Amino acid sequence: MIRPTTATDLTRLVAEEQAGSRLPSIAAGMVRDGELVWSAARGTIDGREGGREADEHTQYRMGSITKTFVAVAVLRLRDEGRLDLTDPLDKHLPDTPIGDVTIAQLLSHGAGLQAETDGPWWERTEGGPWRSLSTQLGRRHPAGQRFHYSNLGFGVLGELVARLHGRSWSKVVSEELLEPLGMGRTTSRPVAPHAHGLAVHPFADVVLPEPEHDGGAMAPAGQLWSTVRDLARWAAFLGGRTDGLLSAETLAEMCRPLAVVDVPGAPWTGAHGLGLQLWNDGGRRFTGHGGSMPGFLAEVRVDAETGDGVVVLTNTTAGLSRGFAAELLDTFTAAEPRTPPIWRVGSVPPELFELVGHWYWGSTTFELRAMGEGWLRLGPAHGAGRASRFRPDGDGGWVGLDGYYAGEPLRVVRHADGTVRHLDLASFVFTRTPYDPRADVPGGVDPAGWR
Repeated sequence: MIRPTTATDLTRLVAEEQAGSRLPSIAAGMVRDGELVWSAARGTIDGREGGREADEHTQYRMGSITKTFVAVAVLRLRDEGRLDLTDPLDKHLPDTPIGDVTIAQLLSHGAGLQAETDGPWWERTEGGPWRSLSTQLGRRHPAGQRFHYSNLGFGVLGELVARLHGRSWSKVVSEELLEPLGMGRTTSRPVAPHAHGLAVHPFADVVLPEPEHDGGAMAPAGQLWSTVRDLARWAAFLGGRTDGLLSAETLAEMCRPLAVVDVPGAPWTGAHGLGLQLWNDGGRRFTGHGGSMPGFLAEVRVDAETGDGVVVLTNTTAGLSRGFAAELLDTFTAAEPRTPPIWRVGSVPPELFELVGHWYWGSTTFELRAMGEGWLRLGPAHGAGRASRFRPDGDGGWVGLDGYYAGEPLRVVRHADGTVRHLDLASFVFTRTPYDPRADVPGGVDPAGWR
């Protein structure tokens, strides 16, 4: 658990946000090491004095956070070999006018689809069946050329999940994710106790009830309801505690930025991966998703490095301060810094000792360090540059895991007597001294040497 002073500070922030932004109710929670370590709520579920107080078990509509569950269901299908992310849509859903877009493009909002439906405001009207939605699928941009957020795209992905499983997307999510994770208070329609969706008048302290309905074929874009306690479990999932429901490699794949949110005149701080929203805040990476539906706002945000996460839920159409979830998480991590793990002696294969140390790419100094399990890390000795980790490839070499050299081969080239001549990394030659004349440097080394 966290220190009482930290809990007091976080609870005060929630109280100030509820009062200052005139929120009928707000509930929030903090996650560390896979556990809900703090939660607080303020206000009543209908915004009226004397009403039921909100708490960590109160349901709120999560809006577009729903998309993250649909995305995981799609990636599980990929991992089972039932689809490929490069598959064109018409390989699995042949009855649409957008059959050439890929599943990856739909997941990352890079398919160029229109943002909303052609019909009435879908968030406020009863949803129709798939056959109605499939005729509304139009393009606003060529596929693969830019980020364009599309709620319709996740209606399509929900139908894809349903078609390949032979049952509704919501049943798939419930049976394959919610039940195994113990998220029993996450449902497709509200179950008491739940907050009422409200709009707060901008110039008077009165509220207007917002409609609630089944979104039909658009439900995968924002239908689910949940609680702070349940979404804390989902934040832990996105932080790496997937309980075997998704591999670490697939989760990392989902968290890689594929489509940058480009706002003219502003730095690139946001992006989308495979169904996940990503933020870059001063070099710190966060993953998760925001959500909004009439009467509700929500956010799940997780530090990609530490797994620390925050959940915020409120029942208002507008008003929650922009960046409030990030403020809570920053306050928590500043007050409760993580203790670094104890350094311990490891096991390094003896053959790696002849490789570690300084290497030179041309005249640039690099360091090669041994890691556990026979892995290596290569990076500049000074300043920023191309750095990557490498794991054994099972054939006497290594393969890059990240950075510029992700997927690229690293191999050791030896002299006839078995001593190391140089390292070959994706055709780049690394030598023990700058431009070592004994190595096979492409283009050769000037025979007169350094002068």
